[in-house]
Amino acid sequence: MQRVIGPTLLANSESQPKRKPFEIYDSRLSGFTLRVQPSGVRSYYARFGRNRRIALGHTGSIEPDEARERCQIVLGNVAHGRHPLHGLGGTDGITLGVFIANTFTTWVQASRPRTAADTLEKLYRHFRTWYPEPLTAITVERVEAWKVRCLNEGRNPVTVVRDLYTLSSVLRRAVKAGELTENPVRRVDKPRVDRRGKVRFLDQAEETRLRQALKARDEEMRSRRNTANNQRQTQHEQMLPPLTHFGDHLTPAVLLSMNTGLRRGEVVKLRWESVDFNHQLLTVEGPNAKNRQTRHVALNEEAVSVLRLWREQSTTGVRVFGVTTGFQSAWEKVLKRARISKFRWHDLRHHFASRLVQKGVPLNTVRDLLGHGSVGMSLRYAHLAPDQRREAVSKLNERPLLTLTMRLQWEGLPAVRAYRVDSIVVREEAELAGQIPLFGNPSVLELRL
Repeated sequence: MQRVIGPTLLANSESQPKRKPFEIYDSRLSGFTLRVQPSGVRSYYARFGRNRRIALGHTGSIEPDEARERCQIVLGNVAHGRHPLHGLGGTDGITLGVFIANTFTTWVQASRPRTAADTLEKLYRHFRTWYPEPLTAITVERVEAWKVRCLNEGRNPVTVVRDLYTLSSVLRRAVKAGELTENPVRRVDKPRVDRRGKVRFLDQAEETRLRQALKARDEEMRSRRNTANNQRQTQHEQMLPPLTHFGDHLTPAVLLSMNTGLRRGEVVKLRWESVDFNHQLLTVEGPNAKNRQTRHVALNEEAVSVLRLWREQSTTGVRVFGVTTGFQSAWEKVLKRARISKFRWHDLRHHFASRLVQKGVPLNTVRDLLGHGSVGMSLRYAHLAPDQRREAVSKLNERPLLTLTMRLQWEGLPAVRAYRVDSIVVREEAELAGQIPLFGNPSVLELRL
């Protein structure tokens, strides 16, 4: 439908909501569009390129002529190769969208390449309506209102905090670039979150079932491989490599994670050159670590044995596990087979740390093995070391030793000199008992041994 988008059209029945969303195209300016939702929300859009559009505002917030002027600015920016939102916002200050496109995107892709795409997507998903507005319009009160609205909608406080930190990273760069005087997110009250929540790890029965499920899976895969090779032999076809120890990469990856606490990304990117069998040491390279810090993890006997067997079976390659997407599909099937619920791959890392703490390993050592930046990250496992806490509270059960009281004559100085007497305590106790005057010389002393 093509009409002149103006006050007359907005009052006309043609622009009223219907069962399905629809759009009305402006006959004066190509690309200027009014979109009507079944809920009654009517918004102005600027369309350009191939299926690209930018929201200009709602009908209740701006007038049609103002929206048309904004659309002209957007289309002009696109025609001249500028960012579509360049110059919008009603102020000379740079807008949030322009700063993200021209400055922040370049910085985050260079400094945070692994999470850059997720950061930019999150910014657009939560704050795209703020893109046409200047950075100075993002105030403490506005961010606070956004936070309250998200919490009232039932969003997890941890998720809200993470989204606030994502916005804060943009505004922090704007402060360093001289576009803002301060970062308003820093003065927003953050939701209270439980940073020491319940840690999911396997009990002894669950770990036994998981190991049995992995073993049964490997035996089935080896049996199928042997059957397939027998058929190939009878048909004079090329034989498949035998599965000597494991069915595939899943079992060695799980056992390695249980004994080293590596993250899934660290396991996927692990290279054979980072494994030192002689010194039983595994090195997590800085570029593959979450905090970009290289760390060294000692390997126990099971981890060394698993890696040796897997290297003997797997083909010679650079990476230990020749996968790029992880182990999610096979992992879920094994958990179902082992009758284990609500257990993620990352919980293998918690299982590793929990077992160490239960064995009495200090938290600082656990922190070093896990690669945490501070011991505070490892405090979530502190409750798993009950012996130390039990010993602390057991001290309340201790009772003082039996007191032996001796009454000696003051004149017997040799006897008094033979013992160490706290005269202050003796004076106070004697005074309370009414045995000696306040300023007199006592004739009797009580000696506590």
